[in-house]
Formats: sequence, structure tokens, C-alpha cells
Amino acid sequence: MSRWKPDARGRLEKAALELYNHQGFDATTVAEIAARAGLTERTFYRHFADKREVLFPSDNPLADTLADATAAASVTLPPLEVVAHALTEAAPILEERADLARQRRAVIAATPELQERERAKLAALASTLGHALRERGLEATTAALAAEIGIAVFNVAYERWVNDPDQHALAQLIRETLDATRHLTAPAGHAAANDGGSFTGQETGA
Repeated sequence: MSRWKPDARGRLEKAALELYNHQGFDATTVAEIAARAGLTERTFYRHFADKREVLFPSDNPLADTLADATAAASVTLPPLEVVAHALTEAAPILEERADLARQRRAVIAATPELQERERAKLAALASTLGHALRERGLEATTAALAAEIGIAVFNVAYERWVNDPDQHALAQLIRETLDATRHLTAPAGHAAANDGGSFTGQETGA
């Protein structure tokens, strides 16, 4: 019987994440992943360069989506609203793979080597976003600052999302987290009066 079955890549990814969470990333071999997926090691290497690439695929569309959404945002929007638009446009990419995203986050949280790789990925996304903002005509320092704030907001919102028992939409959590950053420079009384508890009250899993 042929071992070429539909969605081999998806089956390999699912098998890998199950094994990484069950026995640890370091203890899992490519042979075990392939066997669990009912495929060969050769098939695994057709889709992934190594077992880390299951978690950090080279063809991840997130960066391109952020760049395209930044370019397409209205010219009337201020920088942080452009960033918010780009992040919420990218949210469905993760939401359609919510179960895998949560498993992936758990694996990375348990493996220091992968945490470093995740930080590098976020830095690359910030660089992509900053470049896209400069392409809109934004001054370099302002573009870099807006991009770094945006990726920090995304990371906090993503952490809330994967740990949220109520399964709020990622785009909603991105907006709430960005709104919370605006209070950081407001007078204490004003921030408390306008917060309404939306961010703190829905914080989960931290």
C-alpha cells in the first residue's frame, strides 16, 4: 500500500507536536514522528529540513501578511493604528490552527533552545513590520518604535489567547492589549477611570 496519503505535511506536524508535548522536544526523533504519522523519514524531509522546522516553518505566511496589510492600510491612520490593522489582519492565520498553535506554544515554553528561536522569529517580524512602515514614508525611528510596540502587543495578546479558556478571538485580544498600552503614559487616575477592567479582568493563564 502506498504511503503517500493526503495532507502528509499536516499529519507530520500533528504527530510531531503530540510527541513533543508527550515526551519532550529533545527526546523526540524524526523517525518517531514519521512512524506516528504513518509515513517515512524521507517523506518528513520532503516537508521539513529538521524537527525544529515543524515549529518554525520557512514558508510561514505571517510576515508577508503583516507587510501586505501595512501597505494596504488607510493613509489617514496613525502609526499604531496601522500596526493594529496589520496584526488583526494576520490573526486569522493563527486562529484557523488554534489547537496546533496552543500545542506549539507549550513545546516552546518547555524548551529554552526553542524560546531563543522564538525570540529571533519575533525580532524578524518586528523588522518586517518596521520596513513596511518605512515604505509608507514613516521616519525610521518612529517606524522601528511602532513595530517593536506592535510585536510586543502581539506577543502578549498571543499568550493570552493560547491560555484563554473562554476562547476570545485573537484579534479582539490584540485590540485590548494595544488599548492597555495607551494607559501606560496616562495619569494614574485617568487611566484607572478609563480602563474599565477590560484587560486585567480577562487576563488568563499568565
